[in-house]
Amino acid sequence: MGRITSSKKQMKGDPRHDSMLASKFINCLMLDGKKTVAQKVFYDALGEIERRGESDGQEPIEVFEQAIENIKPYIEVRSKRVGGASYQVPMQVNRARQQSLAIRWLLEAVRDKKGRPMHLKLADEIMAGFKKEGVAYTKRENTHRMADANKAFAHFAW
Repeated sequence: MGRITSSKKQMKGDPRHDSMLASKFINCLMLDGKKTVAQKVFYDALGEIERRGESDGQEPIEVFEQAIENIKPYIEVRSKRVGGASYQVPMQVNRARQQSLAIRWLLEAVRDKKGRPMHLKLADEIMAGFKKEGVAYTKRENTHRMADANKAFAHFAW
């Protein structure tokens, strides 16, 4: 037996939908090892999305997956030192990083909002991502805009 690592081989789908993305999201949402609390928040948010009925007849888990898909960045800028100067060089983002950035931005947007229960804030931000709006989607757009503005330095990407 080897060590238990947080690899894809170890991960199982979430209990309700058997979705790997939902399982990953619940793990990122979790604080202090309290997975059942994170699951309750996530499933309550999906229940809230279903209750509102703004999802054009789609299942809440599909709405969540589409929201993550809409928030994923395809290109980002990375600092590269050339000579004495630092350049913001646009680079492609690999699939695993796209997913982790989307999850991170979504949770950051939810945690920055104050004064309401977590599942309601999460439901709002998932719906906003689904409709291609909201804080997390804006962050993606800004990342793409910055990469587009620094296209002149693309030849430094090696």
